Amino acid sequence: MKKNSRRQFLKNTALAGIGLGAIHTSSSAIENESNNQNLDCEITTLDYYGEGPFYTENPPLKDDGMIASPNEVGRRIRISGRVTNLDCTEILGGTIIDVWHANDAGHYDNQGYNLRGKIIANEQGFYMLETILPGKYLNGSQYRPSHIHFKITPPGFPTLTTQLYFEGDNSIANDAAASITSGQYDATHRIIELNESVEGVMEGTWDIVIDGEGTQTGVNDLHINNGIIYSATPNPFTNEVKIKYGVFSNSNVGLFVYDIEGRQVAKLEERYLTSEKYEATWLPDATLPSGHYFVAIKINDLQVHYMKILKN
Repeated sequence: MKKNSRRQFLKNTALAGIGLGAIHTSSSAIENESNNQNLDCEITTLDYYGEGPFYTENPPLKDDGMIASPNEVGRRIRISGRVTNLDCTEILGGTIIDVWHANDAGHYDNQGYNLRGKIIANEQGFYMLETILPGKYLNGSQYRPSHIHFKITPPGFPTLTTQLYFEGDNSIANDAAASITSGQYDATHRIIELNESVEGVMEGTWDIVIDGEGTQTGVNDLHINNGIIYSATPNPFTNEVKIKYGVFSNSNVGLFVYDIEGRQVAKLEERYLTSEKYEATWLPDATLPSGHYFVAIKINDLQVHYMKILKN
């Protein structure tokens, strides 16, 4: 079995509150900021309840990631992240992510495919889905916490079946599955925070760590000496976005923008840089469609960090 190494270099919002001051700062200060982060690589675990009784075979493919239709009743949520292998050294593009959950009233559609669908992680390993916060329902005498079911299948590897929960849910503590904090059904890293975006959508980040073989990404210990994207503002943006990033050691640096399909739409930086903080400005072409994009920083050909941005 592959070792449980180092994971989740940084979530999208991990350094949103860091004040940058001057763009050029000492390399030791940058490295200290990096070393203060959560660097654990936590393998995505099974859920104690498995797929449950409500799975329906052959759900439709949702190319746009929209699991819930625009008129579905409920609080809109958006979840995004990246799929990597067990030690977080490779991205697993092409992973199939099968999603289903209850509606706002806690009921499943067992006749059709409402609130059910498959999305596919793009070539960069990124995925994103938008839906509504599932309602709760009674399981015996207790309400199950709000949860989303997942079947995750990397190319050529077995499917992992699990569930995702949300911080602040008062039903988690008494739930037989969501309350497990150790072992193969440990739900600790499957309880994610949701924060309201400027659009009024609740957003969360969930990076999936699963058995598979893919493309080297550098999300393991190498990032301590590599680099990070600190912020992208404004976000959402219309005509331009400023990206602030840090390089932790003298390196060949690339800063790229990808669309939701994993296609490169912009190259903002590609040169040798010394250990400093930097800023780049992206002025997208007026014909570029509105939607979600990912900014990724590459250090010596390893993609070490990313941030999601929204073009209005």
